[in-house]
Amino acid sequence: MESTETQSILVVGGGMSGLTAAIEAAEAGYDTYLVERNPYLGGRVAQLHNYFPKLCPPYCGLEINFRRIRQNPRVRVFTMSEVERISGQEGNLDVTLKITPRYVNEKCTACGKCAEACSMEIENPFNYGMDRIKAAYLPHVMAYPMRYVIDPNLAKSDEAKAVKEACPYEAIDLDMEPRSVTLKVGSIVWATGWKPYDATKLDTYGFGQYPDVITNVMMERLASWTGPTQGKIVRLSNGEPPKTVAFVQCAGSRDENHLPYCSGICCLASMKQANYVREQHPDTKIFIFFIDIRATDRLEDFYRKTKGDENIEFIKGKVAKITREEKGDGLVLRVEDTASETLKEIPVDLVVLATGMQPNTSEAPVPAQVPYDDYGFIASQQAGQGIYAAGCTRTPVGVQESVQDGTAAALKAIQSIARR
Repeated sequence: MESTETQSILVVGGGMSGLTAAIEAAEAGYDTYLVERNPYLGGRVAQLHNYFPKLCPPYCGLEINFRRIRQNPRVRVFTMSEVERISGQEGNLDVTLKITPRYVNEKCTACGKCAEACSMEIENPFNYGMDRIKAAYLPHVMAYPMRYVIDPNLAKSDEAKAVKEACPYEAIDLDMEPRSVTLKVGSIVWATGWKPYDATKLDTYGFGQYPDVITNVMMERLASWTGPTQGKIVRLSNGEPPKTVAFVQCAGSRDENHLPYCSGICCLASMKQANYVREQHPDTKIFIFFIDIRATDRLEDFYRKTKGDENIEFIKGKVAKITREEKGDGLVLRVEDTASETLKEIPVDLVVLATGMQPNTSEAPVPAQVPYDDYGFIASQQAGQGIYAAGCTRTPVGVQESVQDGTAAALKAIQSIARR
């Protein structure tokens, strides 16, 4: 008789693919462990303003998934956790997790008293460092679990005692230490997702040097009501609305010196964000510099609609360099317009770099023997015996495709157990 210990499934990554895989497996009757490195579930989707294809905020979909987790006792969630070791064989895998201390236990009611008593501030990771928050913080307004986090620097500081005493529920535990947990599972879904390509490596674009050069993921936070400007799209240099905005496609993508591949969704993301700008600032002039526009099947209509806007100009050409205006505080883009075969210098107020999707497995590989392609993506859905890859761990995909891929990986993980 098969041991019930090995009838469980481990899902690594709490983004849309991982959330979907864990929930689907649990609702099919299997005990599921969901492991996430961040202190909250939702991944990159939680940081979006709107997403395709419905162009609606992500919180509605995330809330449904969080409710499904809360109502299902078969799902056990580990946040601030990473997989250190995998051993054994399909149907009988031993997994070691490393859990980083949150310094806040399950008694937390998210009342915010700890933050009120805290004076130390840190850069806000949820907003990509565009603002600062207290070092005792709730990751975002709909965080799951709805529990505060104490920054390690605060936990070790002289201020920590006062912050702890401010909690009326004894939820702060400054003695927490990193710990390891060993799980026995039958199969694994690896869905650790992606990171934005590091724009500081694009030395001709001035990211990090000019505050009005931002990335596409930063633009999502600017447009969000939970973002650093409460949803106002402004120049970070002076807080003023931009009169001209440039979206630079393939910023580091399709480039042998950076990411040689196309991430597939950046064109649509920039067009979506161009519409964010148009909704807030109807008179703002927008330029979209592109190599090729990737807008397939039903999303072709969205491209045609965006292109038909008289204040949005598509220019086929790659931006070579971004500099500051000699007089004034604007930016100048040097670009070759390949359609007219002319060199142009175009002044703008705000630049948004469409950086590509880099798989987290390219820097944090699976601690097991699995195949990778030349770019760090796992090369096959069945990555190994009992290990299945999902979502942007396999290939760049959007939200809808991530959900579909998570469901497919859950089915494969279930079949892996059921056939034994």
